Amino acid sequence: MNFLYLSSDKMGEGDPELGRKLLIIFLEKLAASDVQIDVVGCVNNGIFLTTTPDGPVLESLRKLEAKGARIATCGTCLDHHNRSHLLQIGEIGGMDGTVQLMATADRVIRP
Repeated sequence: MNFLYLSSDKMGEGDPELGRKLLIIFLEKLAASDVQIDVVGCVNNGIFLTTTPDGPVLESLRKLEAKGARIATCGTCLDHHNRSHLLQIGEIGGMDGTVQLMATADRVIRP
């Protein structure tokens, strides 16, 4: 099982604008590839990827979902940022699930 762990709305450290561009491109390429993603977990600032209406990665996430990926966004993070009502895709997850996924995944992908 492949677990895509998105803990940020950007890829890497350094220039935030470049990091956002890189993550958008990464998710586009991943969604278009033959790589099977079973679960996408969004935590911390990664929740902005699933809660921004017309966000730049929603199409890629929808493609991953259509290919069988389950998408879960951290409930504690949503509550902290008061964004539960903005969830655009997937379901609300919890830390118990994240722990289990990380412990049992064959591969954790963290861009």
